Amino acid sequence: MRLTLFLVLIGISMTTTPCKPDELLPGGKLSDEQVSRFARLALDGIVREYPNKPSNVMIGRESLQSPKEMHPVFYGCFDWHSSVHGHWMLVRLAKLYPDAPVVGEIRTLLNDQLTADKLLVEAQYFDAKENLSFERTYGWAWTLRLAAELRQWDDPDAKRWAENLAPLENRIVELTKSYLPRLTYPIRTGVHPDTAFALGQMLDYARMVDNEELETLITSYSREKYLSDRNYPSRFEPSGEDFFSTAWNEADLMRRVLPPDEFAEWLEQFLPKLADANSDAANLLQPAEVSDVTDPKIVHLVGLNLSRGWTQQGVLSALPADDPRREVLQRSVAAHTQAGMKYVFSGHYEGEHWLATFSVYLLTQVGCEP
Repeated sequence: MRLTLFLVLIGISMTTTPCKPDELLPGGKLSDEQVSRFARLALDGIVREYPNKPSNVMIGRESLQSPKEMHPVFYGCFDWHSSVHGHWMLVRLAKLYPDAPVVGEIRTLLNDQLTADKLLVEAQYFDAKENLSFERTYGWAWTLRLAAELRQWDDPDAKRWAENLAPLENRIVELTKSYLPRLTYPIRTGVHPDTAFALGQMLDYARMVDNEELETLITSYSREKYLSDRNYPSRFEPSGEDFFSTAWNEADLMRRVLPPDEFAEWLEQFLPKLADANSDAANLLQPAEVSDVTDPKIVHLVGLNLSRGWTQQGVLSALPADDPRREVLQRSVAAHTQAGMKYVFSGHYEGEHWLATFSVYLLTQVGCEP
């Protein structure tokens, strides 16, 4: 899938005035400069302890700890999950672009961060009953995405980091296996708890590491909860602080679960007449407007444009070459990518602590690589 996209990459400044657009292709090659610019946001954020938004449950005075005391690895980037996926992004870039000049700095940071003793503390955090739902399921999903990326990288450092991460990885897998059978109703939301997003990430992980038990659990659950969905009410998207489209997350999950022919039929029932510009689903093909990149909730809409781009890419990867929906989806991916990318380097930490991850996920075609 080769889509010519003109992505507006802007400099790290206090303005969102774009520089001259660069022609990039999802799945194409990033320049060393582009790799460095994306990596720099995570390199700076991962070791930045404040500002911070902890989501821990306080059970006594002993809970009065700094972010770094609670989480010796994932304390930066404003919150735990953003730190996790910031680490993933650095691994992804170093893996795909090993000769980029910034990779030496990435390796140094990861060597300091992903140590066995620090990661054991992260795993043990989930031992307290009050913490069993910590970061469920968004942070869990990114943890397993990080684990899968490391496991699939034939590199001495990556093998050591993967071994160090294993206690936390295994803990998240066990928590998922316990939780999913109890989740009577999947969570459908444009923010962190969205079930379909997490299941898509976890299913990729299960297949990458050959965890057949987890794969079967996820595919069975997905068929049970989503297969009969019809006529999604797209007019209600987006909400004012969405960074996900629950519709596209569900479609991106089901293209992983169903055979291509069955998925194409399911999609027509879920989002009828998608190729028709006058259909109800046309609302899902229009990028969201972002009125204020300095507002930590409104800036979520930048992420929505980027995540819509990658979920639509996923759907495209599963549709037949002659499917009439492909053309409108290709245009939508281009529009959403351009709309999202122009705000990634805004100079405002509200977005910069996490949006590089969403950009790299989209541009490197995670989950639907050729």
